[in-house]
Parts: sequence; C-alpha cells; structure tokens
Amino acid sequence: MSAERAGVAAWSALIVLQFAWYLVLAPPGGASPWIALALTLPGLLLPLLAWRSGVGRMLLWAGVAALFYFCHGVVAAWIAPAARIPALAESALCVTLIAALGWRARRGRARAP
Repeated sequence: MSAERAGVAAWSALIVLQFAWYLVLAPPGGASPWIALALTLPGLLLPLLAWRSGVGRMLLWAGVAALFYFCHGVVAAWIAPAARIPALAESALCVTLIAALGWRARRGRARAP
C-alpha cells in the first residue's frame, strides 16, 4: 500500500468514525449528536479544498487537522469512559495519517538527487 493510499484511508476512516461516534457508539448525553457533528466535521472536510492541488497537498492539510483530532481523542479518552473506544480509535487513525505523511516525505527525500 502506498503512503498516499494509507493517508487517504486513515483520513476517510476519521470522517466515518465521527459519524459512528456521535450517532451510534457514544452519542453526547445532553446535546444533539448533529450539533456535535457540526462542530467536529468541518475540520476534517477542510482538506477537500486542497484536493485539486493534488493528493499530497490534501494529505498535508489533513495531517495538520489530524494533530487537533489526536489531542481531542486523547482528552476524550481520558475524561469520558463511555467514549474511550472511539476516542482511542480517533487517536490511532491520526497517528496512522501522520505516519503516512512521514512515510511519503521520507520516500520523496530518498528519490531526490
């Protein structure tokens, strides 16, 4: 599997996870799950604006966004036991996405003269 495919797969899985988390796995107790999605999805959908510039640039923006989602996952796993599984999955997907970016950069550097 290429670095780009791994990154896009992790990014896509993060988007799907947000829906699963807030609608099925651990819906917010006192608020609407749709409000939670409205607050969490825009940051993950923002890299779509860079898709025209190429997958590499889109993944770069997804990686920047993943840093914030990694922090969110760690904090949610720490403070909300009911959301621990989706929160840890979010953190793991963010690490996968950032690792794919590093793999892509390292591979690109190895090819450079």
